[in-house]
Amino acid sequence: MARLKVGVIFGGRSEEHPISVKSAREVAHHLDPEKYEPFYIGITKSGAWRLCDGPDAEWENADCRPVVLSPDSDVHGLLTLEQGRYGTIRLDVVLPVLHGTLGEDGAMQGLLELSGIPYIGCDVQSSALCMDKSLAYLVARSAGIATPNFWTVTADDTLDPTELTYPVFVKPARSGSSFGVTKVSRAEELPGAVESARQYDAKVLIEEAVVGSEIGCAILGTGSELVAGEVDRIALSHGFFRIHQEETPETGSDNSTAIVPADIPEESRLRVQEAAKAVYRALGCGGLARVDMFLKEDGEIVLNEVNTFPGMTSYSRYPRMMAAAGLPLSEVIDRTISLALTGKIR
Repeated sequence: MARLKVGVIFGGRSEEHPISVKSAREVAHHLDPEKYEPFYIGITKSGAWRLCDGPDAEWENADCRPVVLSPDSDVHGLLTLEQGRYGTIRLDVVLPVLHGTLGEDGAMQGLLELSGIPYIGCDVQSSALCMDKSLAYLVARSAGIATPNFWTVTADDTLDPTELTYPVFVKPARSGSSFGVTKVSRAEELPGAVESARQYDAKVLIEEAVVGSEIGCAILGTGSELVAGEVDRIALSHGFFRIHQEETPETGSDNSTAIVPADIPEESRLRVQEAAKAVYRALGCGGLARVDMFLKEDGEIVLNEVNTFPGMTSYSRYPRMMAAAGLPLSEVIDRTISLALTGKIR
């Protein structure tokens, strides 16, 4: 059988660029060469697209060809430029291994829709919805799913710090990996935290802190055919979970440990998995996503956020949760590609 031509897009212009490169490196390591012929498309921090040999540490300095993803569905793939001539590479499927703005927010998904190329992961609507945490909360609430109490602050808004109940978390409404996130314990700290969040997004989200265990659940599939990975729990010594901003996350975190499977009662584990599936469906997700939640002492489950293309690095939570459920990353990749091509898990 002919191998499937798989485009792996990575890098990007968001603050999560380095994480995307690491995720793509792990994906590349687990792509079956007998099934797939990979084409690696790296997007530099300045937004230049390059066709390269792979997401190694020096890919941006390597001799890569300029390339673009054609929005013309007749091309169904890439346009390359070499020695003044354009060529085409037809792709069967694309893995948009991108995190954050312009990668996980529906922008890349929209371009792929125009191109007519199947792609893994959530569609335009669910990607955009989940990227904006305040909108995701509103939809989740309408489906009967608990969320933190929250406020949004846009560029023209002002908020009286004395009106809030502390502590709160201040974060960019449309960003990830804890960039721009601050835990605020006193009213006088709020203005500085809002300005820090505004470095990443003009829309700022303020949430009341939820007292409970920080847990997550990996989901794979679409519609009624969903597979839940093992639940994990983030054990914190102090602060909040921010492993992607640490200098050497591959060797462990400064303040957190991901416990997989989570050390919670079996009944709670099953309820968390069902809650994650309910969130996934309510927000229209498909392909894969990681649903982060809080488990309170009274058993209530509260939504934290949904990552529509979670990290795939060697230390990321999603592949670890799936592996603990018996699905190694190579099989996760196979299944998501199958979903992209057929709409069903094989």
